[in-house]
Order: sequence, then C-alpha cells, then structure tokens
Amino acid sequence: MPSVCEFFGISIYFYFSEHMPPHFHANYGEYWAEFDFHGTILKGKFPPRVAGFVTEWALSRQEELGENWKRARLKKILKKIKPLE
Repeated sequence: MPSVCEFFGISIYFYFSEHMPPHFHANYGEYWAEFDFHGTILKGKFPPRVAGFVTEWALSRQEELGENWKRARLKKILKKIKPLE
C-alpha cells in the first residue's frame, strides 16, 4: 500500500485493484479509515478534529485523488500528493 501523502501524523494511501466507490485510506496512530474523495468516512474511525483535516485535504486535492485512483486500479505507480499546509 503505497503512501501518497503524509501530514500532521496522518498517512494517506491507496490499495491496488480497489473496490468501488472511489476512496482512499488513512492512518493516524491507532486509527484507520476509508474516506471518499469528499472526505466522508466510509469505514473505520478517526478523531473528529483529524477527520476534519483529511476532509479539508481531500476537497482541495480532487484531481490528484482521481488520477491516483485510476492509476491504482491499473496497478501503476502512484504519484505523491501535496500535504495540507
């Protein structure tokens, strides 16, 4: 599972050949979750404040997320995405 971004202790990554709908995974300490590209948690659990950072990041990185989703489904090398600043 290649990490595409890290910020504030959060790791963002994709699995190859993933199921629909388009989503990404995030880890933060003992927490993990799947998020859609609008930053909504689909599965798992995240502290609300940290989930807010992920949502803000996802909403500002729509194009890059979509591109990496396509690349992951094709098992291609993923591109790094800029962190939240």
